Amino acid sequence: MKKKWLYGGLIFLASFAFPVSAFAAEGEVTAPVLELGLNSLFVFVAAMLVFFMQAGFALLEAGTVRMKNAGHVAGKTVLTLGISVLAWWLLGFGFAFGDGNSFLGTTGFLFGGEGDIGSFSVFSEIGVPLNLMFLFQMAFAAVSLAIACGGMAERAKLSVYIIFGTIFIVLIYPIVAHWVWGGGWLGNLGMQDYAGSTVVHLTGATAALAATILLKPRLGKYNKDGKPNNIPGHNQVLTVLGVIILWIGWFGFNPGSALTPLNDGFFGYVLMTTNLAAAAGAVAALLISWAVMGKSDIPSMLNGVLAALVAITGSCAFVDAWASIIIGAVAGILTFFTARWFERAGLDDPIYAFSVHGIAGVWGAISTGLFATPELAEKTGVGKAGLFYGGGFGQLGVQLLGVIGTFAFVLVVSFLVLGIMKWTTGLRVTEEEETMGLDISEHGTYGYPEQMNLLNKNTSSGIPAE
Repeated sequence: MKKKWLYGGLIFLASFAFPVSAFAAEGEVTAPVLELGLNSLFVFVAAMLVFFMQAGFALLEAGTVRMKNAGHVAGKTVLTLGISVLAWWLLGFGFAFGDGNSFLGTTGFLFGGEGDIGSFSVFSEIGVPLNLMFLFQMAFAAVSLAIACGGMAERAKLSVYIIFGTIFIVLIYPIVAHWVWGGGWLGNLGMQDYAGSTVVHLTGATAALAATILLKPRLGKYNKDGKPNNIPGHNQVLTVLGVIILWIGWFGFNPGSALTPLNDGFFGYVLMTTNLAAAAGAVAALLISWAVMGKSDIPSMLNGVLAALVAITGSCAFVDAWASIIIGAVAGILTFFTARWFERAGLDDPIYAFSVHGIAGVWGAISTGLFATPELAEKTGVGKAGLFYGGGFGQLGVQLLGVIGTFAFVLVVSFLVLGIMKWTTGLRVTEEEETMGLDISEHGTYGYPEQMNLLNKNTSSGIPAE
């Protein structure tokens, strides 16, 4: 009964989304036409959810940084989204999914719409219009770039986002996407990465790691003895709202990767494992912070949610429900400890991009090599059963190879690109500009003008800032 209501509702919506062009040719609603309409509507809604994740990143990052940088950090999210759209159209989509070799695609550049379907054989039988696949996959690429730019917060020049962001979307991300999803060597080996623990999150986080290392810590982050100082974000409420939006957006990320509401409603199963993992990550991270710090830490809980979502992104279609809870909980705990360890080691990562998206992305890739069931591997048609289900070390080995290959490639290329930029144009703003804040130094106005002007007035008058 529930399936009948679901399909009936989708048919009703599809009739509005595709009223004339889909049905006029034959004068009647045939099964193939109806399926195309349902799939198209499903992917469109999923793409919009992933696209809307940019709002979550804007709130999360703006709330995590200091007030003097909030407008800059929120605004650059729109900038990098614009770069993603243009660069993906220009070359990125072709390199990622165009026909080519096992390393990269060599066709489909300057994407021209449905007429280019001959350049994208990987999409020829999926039952979704090519234009929608362009939009859907572009939203994924934009998320990866948002992660990469997170490691640059509060000290990078605006030009760095423009130059590196373009190169990232044109070259770095598409090559990894091609390896796994575009007919490349990792996909041919059977690497299991349903929605991008490796492709999207580890790729973006590794680029963020390179940027964080080359930019060096923010002013005042470390004492002379190397001990880190806490630099709290200015608005924890914004970070909470950002995480909630990202949580919802992930329902487009993971279930949307099914590309159809049909197929026995498999997207619903993916949604369930995704949601269970996120909940487990939230609870586990909060409890571990309480046990270690003596207080339940809200930022740690929020990072736990995101880390769990990152980890389950690659494994959501391959593991049982109980395993998704374990995957999410382990991700939340791992992120809590690795974030603290990296900070003590001298890595100033303001939004914990590498801990949340990198370490959890690695764990997500490995988890399928452990927990993938034979039934789900067969259903998705990707890879084999994991170690705990009698599959031996074969799938685990493929997952590890994918992680190592992705990390090495992205780290080397990112270091090369950013290193050249550091040597030529520079990556970091001046100490004076960093001290006054990037809102005023890069854009000439504050994100919070009344509060910041009052704060500056009190400081110049000798009244200590609180």
